[in-house]
Amino acid sequence: MKVFRVTGEIRKPNLKTPFAKEMLAAKAEHAVEKVYAEIGSKHRVKRHHIKILSVDEVAPTEIKNPVLKKIVAGE
Repeated sequence: MKVFRVTGEIRKPNLKTPFAKEMLAAKAEHAVEKVYAEIGSKHRVKRHHIKILSVDEVAPTEIKNPVLKKIVAGE
């Protein structure tokens, strides 16, 4: 499993909210699907309101999420 940082923005009428999420996934496409599912369920946003700007693989030393950092380190 790899860690991907997915950045984008939620575009609703009269509101643009940027986001960056780190996801554990096998492929970049799986990370994007997880982001759509998580943001959609937590913020009640439809997929067409979510704009993905970039998906980058993150090195283990650059992971910001402490839970993911422990999972990748094997602790």
